Amino acid sequence: MSCKLLILGGTTEASMLARAVAERGMNAVFSYAGRVAAPRIQPIPQRVGGFGGVDGLVRYLHEHNITHVIDATHPFAAQMSWNAYHACREAGVDLVALTRPAWSAQKGDDWTRVRDVAGAVAALGGGARRVMLALGKLNLPAFAAQPQHHYVLRLVDTPEDEIALPHHTVVVARGPFDVAGDTVLFREHRVDVVVCKNAGGVGAEAKLQAARDLRLPVIMIDRPKLPPRLELAVVEEVLERVQST
Repeated sequence: MSCKLLILGGTTEASMLARAVAERGMNAVFSYAGRVAAPRIQPIPQRVGGFGGVDGLVRYLHEHNITHVIDATHPFAAQMSWNAYHACREAGVDLVALTRPAWSAQKGDDWTRVRDVAGAVAALGGGARRVMLALGKLNLPAFAAQPQHHYVLRLVDTPEDEIALPHHTVVVARGPFDVAGDTVLFREHRVDVVVCKNAGGVGAEAKLQAARDLRLPVIMIDRPKLPPRLELAVVEEVLERVQST
């Protein structure tokens, strides 16, 4: 039976996989969660939006004759990863994750590791500082609990709704970013501390090097618990796995 892939995307690695799949002429669909206003156009058919939980994803897998699901979502998209895990088990569909290796602290880094966003908010207690939040828009409201800071927010899209932070600056930009650019950004906005998730990969790593060079402390949010599944970090390894099952 010929294979048909469902790529759960939204990351740089997912786009790399889509290009490789298109070059090989493989049958695949690329799925976006729909959180970005203008997602990148992919070289394979794509869909935008949720599936309706585990049951909805199971129906989609059956109705579209999906043989393999590639979870290439962001490492912090835990709910989608768990839904994919349960749906694939129920539907009898092969699941493999294209994952980014997590970052680890290097010489010269000043990291405070926290378990979740609530831990990051707590770590910002104390006097007013200028805080770079590299987290995306969904996590911003939690930081209203520390209103003394001025927050620098780098977002993919211009926010449509009012941001519930009394002091903030919005920088609209889409990665990948480079060290020179992030260094300029931190200097121009007089950033005192960086808050980010341990997303891993190279597309968002520049801010860590910039923070290291400028000797800025980083509050690093650890990854959430993800389901047990085969995890591969290289596109070619994923394709070899798909073609062998």
